[in-house]
Amino acid sequence: MQYVSRLTTTLATAGALVLTMSTGAQAGAIGSTPVRTFEYSVGGMTMKIPTGCVFTHIIRGGGRKISYQNAGVDCAFVGALSSGFCNWRIDFTYADTDNRTYRTSRGATHNECKIDPMRNNSPQTLPRYGKACARLYVGGARRVSQCHNITR
Repeated sequence: MQYVSRLTTTLATAGALVLTMSTGAQAGAIGSTPVRTFEYSVGGMTMKIPTGCVFTHIIRGGGRKISYQNAGVDCAFVGALSSGFCNWRIDFTYADTDNRTYRTSRGATHNECKIDPMRNNSPQTLPRYGKACARLYVGGARRVSQCHNITR
């Protein structure tokens, strides 16, 4: 019985050490913005994006270092029944604390129609604090943005 008690105490202590050991400050954010209903033209055909879609932006890292960044659209209900987003691209932009954009990572324009467009961006270290945004363009027009503040 005493052996079991010591083993339990040892395991509990080891678990506490694992939980308290730090590998550096990490932070993350996730946010979603509804995609408003809109119409656009593709090859003379009118396409309509109904309600039911959200644009989600995920960012992970610490300080000015971004270790992971992703943005994409998820649709449900009527939105999932649409023909999707044609001629789309997702850009990532970075602005300073005065809201001046100093960097844009422009995504490729995809000519196909896709119900769930998505893009990852490469890890990077930003030169300034401010904000990081993801922007969805469809048919050359910006349709929705989602931003996160990058602070100390």
